[in-house]
Amino acid sequence: MAIPAATVVGTPSFYQADLPEKVPVKDYRLTVFEDREIPDVFWYSEGLKFSLVRQKEHAPLIFVIAGTGASYKSPKVQALQRAFYQAGFSVISISSPTHMNFIVNASTTKVPGHIIHDTEDVYRVMELAYQKVAGKVDVSDFYLTGYSLGASQAAFLTRLDEERQVFNFKKVLMINPSVSLFNSVNIIDKMLADTVGDERGAFNSYLGRVIPSFATAFDRSEPLNFSEDFLYRIYKKKIPTEAALESLIGFSFRVSSSNMIFTSDVMSGFGLLVPPDTHLTQTTPLIEYLGASLHLSFLDYYNRYFYPFYHAQSPALTSEQLQREMSLQSIAPYLRKTEKIAMMTNNDDLILAPGEIGFLRDTFGDRATIWPTGGHCGNMEQKDVVAFMVNYFKE
Repeated sequence: MAIPAATVVGTPSFYQADLPEKVPVKDYRLTVFEDREIPDVFWYSEGLKFSLVRQKEHAPLIFVIAGTGASYKSPKVQALQRAFYQAGFSVISISSPTHMNFIVNASTTKVPGHIIHDTEDVYRVMELAYQKVAGKVDVSDFYLTGYSLGASQAAFLTRLDEERQVFNFKKVLMINPSVSLFNSVNIIDKMLADTVGDERGAFNSYLGRVIPSFATAFDRSEPLNFSEDFLYRIYKKKIPTEAALESLIGFSFRVSSSNMIFTSDVMSGFGLLVPPDTHLTQTTPLIEYLGASLHLSFLDYYNRYFYPFYHAQSPALTSEQLQREMSLQSIAPYLRKTEKIAMMTNNDDLILAPGEIGFLRDTFGDRATIWPTGGHCGNMEQKDVVAFMVNYFKE
């Protein structure tokens, strides 16, 4: 399969919607669990962070849920903030439950990836976030959106909200959802394995080649951040070959997932990377753990940590059952009948396995919009796409 460059590059400026460069965004912190002890190694991440972009007048409010490993201020979240603020919405932005700050402060299990448990955690954060700013924002109606894993999360959040009836979302839009988290992450992991190899020596050799070139993409005064912006800068430095593009996407995901795995392991004390009796401080060198975590694929995480954790709680749970619980297929009857959820994706979205575009088309019917190109979330800032998203919520 050809890898859509839009997945990395995004939308060229001359195709982008005309949006404000800045919006009046304010960051906040929450204490989700009063008795949660934050390990010394995560001293800089105490308090769950989120943001509010506030309309001064009575206005609808939309929650934005970030994608896999992304924070509440990722470039894609900021693009959605600008679009919806310009359209008259207040916006609360929430990090992915797979992001380090969320795992440290708001994850109940401390083992992210199970969408049902993660949904409970995200919903709790949404309630607390709104309570925190309720006196500062005048809300007419509540809406919800998310991209990538955040889009899949939005479907489960909507179903949960229909039970709890805290927000009573008027409309929900899923942007480039994963149908099966297990399938999607294995597709991305395979990009790295196919181009670099599974052997430790081959991977170490790859790291030795690419890390120096990665460093040139950043100003020395900036912190290293493996985000969408990171991928874009690397791409612009030197247009890569198809194989290099695959490895770039796969490696970016590997770094994001290694952060998640390390954080989860420290918080849960499972011992996958860090021995349970090891106390990591503010000054503990972490390069050894970083190196070890970079060699772990998502399948390693799933087989050696994730599935054993949930199997211990439910001994009758099979791996196949767990994988299905982590997919939109597990709530397909609900998605078929609900009228408040719409879905958009791209026909060349690389995180969808064979047959999953068909599943989305069949499940959502006329509530599905499938763009011909755009890769995975690569056209979110395109004029037509932004107009579609805004009009969907305003109609």
